[in-house]
Amino acid sequence: KGRVQVNGAVCKKGDTQLKETDTVAVDGKALNYRQFVYLMLNKPRGYLTSMSDDRGRPCVSELVSDVGVRVYPIGRLDLESEGLLLFTNDGDFANRLMHPRYHKPKTYHVKLAGEIEPEKVQRLSEPMDIDGYMTKPAEVSLITRKKEYSVVAITLFEGRNRQIRKMCEKLSLHVLSLRRVSIGEVKLGDLRPGKWRYLTKSQVQMLKREAKSDV
Repeated sequence: KGRVQVNGAVCKKGDTQLKETDTVAVDGKALNYRQFVYLMLNKPRGYLTSMSDDRGRPCVSELVSDVGVRVYPIGRLDLESEGLLLFTNDGDFANRLMHPRYHKPKTYHVKLAGEIEPEKVQRLSEPMDIDGYMTKPAEVSLITRKKEYSVVAITLFEGRNRQIRKMCEKLSLHVLSLRRVSIGEVKLGDLRPGKWRYLTKSQVQMLKREAKSDV
């Protein structure tokens, strides 16, 4: 085993936790080192899924600025949507998850104005012509139905742009709020809006394994 140096100082096993900006060398030879991180954010409403905005609007990058390394969102949620958003600095991992052949089910809780009719709950689950594209069937279940509002859970098996909002618009349903609560087995849980946490090792391994098998 060679002599390991971190930022020019000799390092013993367990001495330090490496950061992306650290310089690592073994016996004087520099190593290409990068620590990959994987995390989830509970995106609040009103934030762009972007690293910056020329109009000065709030961006999700502001909410993960304290991670310690520069991370990027995997996929997106539109400005008015909220909930589970994944981030990483592992480009290969991100590309696999966003590949068109990778259709991990994504579940959303959608709050709608008024008391939704049972036939419209059923209609939401059926294929629908959106912008000339026939959507795949979705899984839809009723969570709450009141005179003032209704809440449905919708699980999609594809990633069309603003698909749920367009589905609801087609059925004359007014969306009050839209929150993504899970991506496959990765669930938002009780993570508060605007907060982030690292994915567990098992969650990362599961996503990597399934993305690799699909692509």
